[in-house]
Amino acid sequence: MSESNGNTATMPNIQLNLVGLSKNDYRGAPTTLCAGCGHNSISNQIIAAAYELNVVPEDVIKLSGIGCSSKSPAYFLNRSFGFNSLHGRMPSVATGAMFGDHSLRAIAVSGDGDTTNIGMGQFKHIMRRNVPMVYIVENNGVYGLTKGQFSATAEMGLRLKYQGVNHYFPVDVVQEAMASGATFVARSFAGDANQVKALIKAALSHNGLAILDIISPCVTFNNNDDARHSYGWGREHQEPLHDFTFVPREQEIQLGEFPEGTTRQVEMHDGSTIVLKKLERDYDPTSRAAAMRVIEESQSEEVLLTGLIYVETERPSLTDLYELPQGRALNRMSEAELRPKKSMIEKANAMMF
Repeated sequence: MSESNGNTATMPNIQLNLVGLSKNDYRGAPTTLCAGCGHNSISNQIIAAAYELNVVPEDVIKLSGIGCSSKSPAYFLNRSFGFNSLHGRMPSVATGAMFGDHSLRAIAVSGDGDTTNIGMGQFKHIMRRNVPMVYIVENNGVYGLTKGQFSATAEMGLRLKYQGVNHYFPVDVVQEAMASGATFVARSFAGDANQVKALIKAALSHNGLAILDIISPCVTFNNNDDARHSYGWGREHQEPLHDFTFVPREQEIQLGEFPEGTTRQVEMHDGSTIVLKKLERDYDPTSRAAAMRVIEESQSEEVLLTGLIYVETERPSLTDLYELPQGRALNRMSEAELRPKKSMIEKANAMMF
């Protein structure tokens, strides 16, 4: 692809990525969400991550349910196809879409109400099936689209002006994902743009379901500084697990000796440089037991634990399990190719009796 939409390749001072696209080619429609909404920041980081990973927008499908969060796909990757499904039913639509064309990358955006209230059953099953997709929960603790009622992730004792006091123990998206066997689990805060972008990059490169629970403050209904989904509380209590930078799969960069507690400037494959800091805290995101332990610790200590909490790379994704043909999408095959032979149908029928 040598020229991007709008002929930006011929314009001066427009930086193109390796597939010949400018960052503008990854944007969407102007947002209609409230000014300052954390969801807008997340959309911006999806745009940046896709641009930097040289993703072709037409190779991405966007999916969502219902709610403020589910409007987000309109605000990024305008050239990608999208599907806005029913409340809480996005996971089943996403599963069907990935069966239809498993060559696509799927980016699904949901909210805490869409996922942990009406959609909890579908959330649990898409986790255990390991559908290859990025599943972002834009988590603000309220139903922002319908005037700020409590969602299942709202903390016990939270008082809101128009809703009173929440009496129920909250659902933890990360804990539920771990309990359901998810193979990539991360949490971030919408105000930490660099971490959000790095986690989205890693999630886009994971072969399986990557769940990102991103605390995204609702500036209209739930942004008091003592609320755990607010900007103030998030900044005050955020505790990153580690400095996290994602590097696309290329020839391995060898650092040599790199003692704990030191920093190192490293040149990347595109010529840019990053500064790595090796923290003294030793955390292994491939240990399920360690992940469950730090989640419990963060709850008891009332800290916002962010970063890549757990990843498992060896388990096959749903499309791997069904051995779908490489390089060919089911929705592009002919009826003759998809329909079983008569002898196979007769064999299957005979097994019923």
